[in-house]
Amino acid sequence: MSRPMLGIIGGTGFYDMPGLTGQRTEAVATPFGSPSGPVLTGDLDGHPVAFLPRHGAGHAVNPTGLPYRANVYAMKAAGVTHLLSISAVGSLREEIAPLHLVVPDQVIDRTTSRDRSFFDGGLVVHIGVADPYCPALRRTVVAASRGLATTTHDGGTYVCIEGPRFSTRAESALHRSWGASVVGMTAMPEVSLAREAELCYVTVALVTDFDVWHDSEEPVTVEVVGRTLRQNVESGRQLVRALLAAGLPNRDCDCADALSAGFSTDPTAVGDAVRERYALFLGDRLPRPAPVTPGEAS
Repeated sequence: MSRPMLGIIGGTGFYDMPGLTGQRTEAVATPFGSPSGPVLTGDLDGHPVAFLPRHGAGHAVNPTGLPYRANVYAMKAAGVTHLLSISAVGSLREEIAPLHLVVPDQVIDRTTSRDRSFFDGGLVVHIGVADPYCPALRRTVVAASRGLATTTHDGGTYVCIEGPRFSTRAESALHRSWGASVVGMTAMPEVSLAREAELCYVTVALVTDFDVWHDSEEPVTVEVVGRTLRQNVESGRQLVRALLAAGLPNRDCDCADALSAGFSTDPTAVGDAVRERYALFLGDRLPRPAPVTPGEAS
């Protein structure tokens, strides 16, 4: 069995991982285009880690334009088994204040313009995401966060909006009426792509603001978000190290074999080009048609 490896996709403000030793940078080519940037690998406190800034160098790519498929594929190709998403979000609840951390257990997808699956031609796969985040990794992340000098909320619903604009007041009120906890722009399709890639995946949502619903606070702007980012990012980095120190959970969850029950296409109809495109995910699970020997054809 391969050694567990943590991958980190850093969101707004989380552009590097200090303390990484033996650093190697690799520009990964994928069947889904180029990732947001090169994947940085190395050791953090003696543990193998891969890091990728979600929005690229200088934060040059907006949430809609992100190469979500290429990013997750690159992490899988680097040997990642457990993937941690660090994301800046707005709070939709009074008790979830700026500088708090939220480890959500549910997602509502309100995006409209993104590629939602790796399997876009020649192979149909239906995966289950009733519980979109890996429960074992979630428990470990929440436990690791308890030693930090900040408040962590265990569970909650992340509403993912298209962006790059922020919500209207009516939209924010709607999201609150659904009982959602935070609002952000990058959880989807990253969550479902990680499940297709059979990675254990969790979002750590760093709260920067109260969105636009809170009467006593100013509406969210880039300036408002920026005021809390530095402290939030430091909390995220501390959590990564605490998680590594605690140890990544065993992969005895459903994430590790999420694809097996989802194949709908007859394996005999899957051609070589499709098999090559998805080789990283398939392994030997799709049997090839038996060769026809001379004299058998009618």
